[in-house]
Amino acid sequence: MVREFFGTDGIRGKSNSWPMTAEIAMRAGMAAGSVFTRGQHRHRVVIGKDTRLSGYMIEPALVAGFTSVGMDVFQFGPLPTPAVAMLTRSLRADLGVMISASHNAYHDNGIKLFGPDGYKLSDEVEAEIERLIQGEIEPLLAEPDRLGRAKRIEDAQARYIEFAKRTFPRTLSLEGMRVVIDCANGAAYKVAPAALWELGAEVFEIGVDPDGFNINKKCGSTHPQLMCDKVRELRADIGIALDGDADRVIIADERGEIVDGDQLMALIAKAWHHDARLSSSGIVATIMSNLGLERYLGSLGLSLERTKVGDRYVVEHMRKHGFNVGGEQSGHIVLSDFSTTGDGLIAGLQVLGVVAQTGKPVSENCKLFDPLPQILENVRCKSRSALDDKTVREAIADATARLGESGRLVIRPSGTEPVIRVMGEGDDESLVKSAVGDVVTALQGVAA
Repeated sequence: MVREFFGTDGIRGKSNSWPMTAEIAMRAGMAAGSVFTRGQHRHRVVIGKDTRLSGYMIEPALVAGFTSVGMDVFQFGPLPTPAVAMLTRSLRADLGVMISASHNAYHDNGIKLFGPDGYKLSDEVEAEIERLIQGEIEPLLAEPDRLGRAKRIEDAQARYIEFAKRTFPRTLSLEGMRVVIDCANGAAYKVAPAALWELGAEVFEIGVDPDGFNINKKCGSTHPQLMCDKVRELRADIGIALDGDADRVIIADERGEIVDGDQLMALIAKAWHHDARLSSSGIVATIMSNLGLERYLGSLGLSLERTKVGDRYVVEHMRKHGFNVGGEQSGHIVLSDFSTTGDGLIAGLQVLGVVAQTGKPVSENCKLFDPLPQILENVRCKSRSALDDKTVREAIADATARLGESGRLVIRPSGTEPVIRVMGEGDDESLVKSAVGDVVTALQGVAA
């Protein structure tokens, strides 16, 4: 069955356009509610959202869908995605929902679903929900006496703040530390500054004035320059930038220089390995993580296992093989001792814990390896069948052979755009540029 609604991270699209309409949201609520109605107990679903204007349209549509099939609904209001995953388990809910398009601009929105265990749904479950969305509504409807109720949970933010604080070492404090926090005018605009302040930090907030339109707008983890400038201006010790739903983080050191997800994973892996907390003697990352990370971990006697791009694939591999640290270069850091999905605030607290413990600045703690030159090019192609062209296959084989063991080449169709991404990295930057350029030229010849 062709997936019409679900992509790599739930259902996503332009607000008030197919498939991100009130009608589809209501049908999604009915379908997901029906799939997760198991047994005779009162079933419940929890719903969080970020700060987009369209959340006011999508949330009541989902509530209507869930209540119509007999599910009680607990509404949290603005709350990070990882908080929704955590509270799904804490409140013994049958299903969790986050209304967000993550790092996208305000005009997009999305619906992310979590099972009762707090993990994102499998492809098989999503396929069943798709089937029901496209089917007849009448058979899904509950009897009048089985309709669900809706209730707003007023202390959801406080619950998450306490949860996040408990992940920070009890013996440490952030007293005397100056922290810039950029909440991207998104879901964490209240909880992240509060958690940092309660742990003792002097907090400087930016991106905490959402108006429905400014989420991720020139701020947050996808536009970290604002954070970097503020760190330098205020002479802060660290900058932390989250994205719109706070499952992603980018750090700035005391000089205002960026620390990406690869360096963060290296830092956490090193610290947890030292404390005998790292499981499976390694971590999980995607094919996009820098080869420098892999070599650094190897120097510690640790492994790096790679998955397809997407935090859900990282989490699946972690669960299957017993890893407790994983993530993406873009800043999705998954620490399964604490959370079932990426959590930007908790990852930031782990970095702060190391800084507080060592007494060394962020630049010394987080500069653990020199990244290899990495080049990424996007080629617009209407179909991924371009990769089957003989000329393209020969260009890829030749480029791979030239890079040899000193580098690597990754070619993958985008899951969200009509483009093929060509990434190369290696010790010799000029060789990498040449290898990537030859593959791009071959693809452009087919796409023309």
